[in-house]
Amino acid sequence: MRYAAIARILGLLVLIFGASMLPPLGVSLWYHDGEAQHFLASILVIVALGLALWLPTRHRRAELRTKDGFIIVALFWVVLGCLGALPFMFGAHLSFVDSLFESVSGFTTTGATVIQHIDNLPPSILYHRQQIQLLGGMGVVVLAVAVLPMLGVGGMQLYRAETPGPMKDEKITPRIAHTSRALWLIYFALTAACAFAYWLAGMKPFDAIGNSFSTLSTGGFSMHDASLGYYNSPAIEAIADVFMLAGGMNFTVHFMVWRGRNPMHYFTDPEVRTFLVVVAVAITLITIGLAFTGYYGSVWTDLRYAAFQVISVITSTGFTTANFSVWPLSLPVLLILSSFIGGCAGSTAGGMKVIRVLLLGKQATREITRLVHPNAVMQVKLGGRTVPERTMAAVWAFFSAYVAAFAVLMLAMISTGVDQVTAFSAIATCMNNLGPGLGKVAANFHSLNDTAKIISVIAMLLGRLEIFTILVLLSPAFWRN
Repeated sequence: MRYAAIARILGLLVLIFGASMLPPLGVSLWYHDGEAQHFLASILVIVALGLALWLPTRHRRAELRTKDGFIIVALFWVVLGCLGALPFMFGAHLSFVDSLFESVSGFTTTGATVIQHIDNLPPSILYHRQQIQLLGGMGVVVLAVAVLPMLGVGGMQLYRAETPGPMKDEKITPRIAHTSRALWLIYFALTAACAFAYWLAGMKPFDAIGNSFSTLSTGGFSMHDASLGYYNSPAIEAIADVFMLAGGMNFTVHFMVWRGRNPMHYFTDPEVRTFLVVVAVAITLITIGLAFTGYYGSVWTDLRYAAFQVISVITSTGFTTANFSVWPLSLPVLLILSSFIGGCAGSTAGGMKVIRVLLLGKQATREITRLVHPNAVMQVKLGGRTVPERTMAAVWAFFSAYVAAFAVLMLAMISTGVDQVTAFSAIATCMNNLGPGLGKVAANFHSLNDTAKIISVIAMLLGRLEIFTILVLLSPAFWRN
């Protein structure tokens, strides 16, 4: 293990994150909200840590191995959560556990919160809260991959450890730094378009910018306690629907559409096509359920709320315009279960990812057919291409690890005294990076004890890094030379 190189790169990443504290500092100075000193203190701590890691190792240049990439990514997300918690501790006066929870929830784009009375937060704390979701959406490490080559540090190992999905080795440009920059340009362009659309629909500029940060990132933090329901605007909800769907799609497909000026890529890509079909079916089922019970008394109102909540949940955004936890029949559970599917691989959404669910379905169909035709030779195909057996094995391994991790974390949370419904939905929303749940976590996680919150933090990190990035560090084989 190249520990000096790991410390050097980790130090650089921490320093880059320190620079991201300057915009919240500027907001504090603009609004005179009294938080400038807290952000200055946070910047000093972050820069001091970054320099302590980087200065002694700045001349140690070595090619990173895949093992090193996993360690850097895992360490950085933990360090990131701790450093991002500083403004919440200094400014919002939250405990360390609550600050860590809020910070990790933001960076992992989970959107679960322990803060009550969000409307009363200082503007700079609100902005910091939204910005960490912007950074976490595409991944701070992927952003750094675009910068590190300029400093003489290779980035492919970081990219492989950070990016989710079974097709992660595919690159859209010849050089990985160019790939990262292309993805971030698309990400920022869509975020800017979202902010502009929100402003045209009636949001104040500050709200439009902040909410756009958590829409494309599918994070779900909002500027108000009532989330987007605060605005009670069908136009704003429709804009959110469009950009949440964009965040839930593979950004490689966005790149192909942009490069070829051809939106048909959205419908020819098998994963995006399946994603849109699943969303449409879920909206239809929820709308029928609401209409059948006469919950809102209008089919159009049923469709409005069903469409928004389905898109918000399945993309793991977590915005709310209605308290879906009290919807009739099994609709709340159906929504939570849809979060397990999640968005597409290579998106900012959480969940198991559509491509994995699609491949699991194809594999199940193949096995059923083999029962009828035992001697048949069949291959799983996706988009006309044969899926390698190694990829199928990786998908099954991920599914098994996901179920096992979910069960262990849920049992651990129940053992802290949390009831079963709350424990199930809390782990589901944290591992799927969703946010709102059922039971005591329908509105926020404030009522959970500190141990349960730490378990939730672990679940968020496992979900954001897609389990294996963390679990591989627990393998004895990983630490052997």
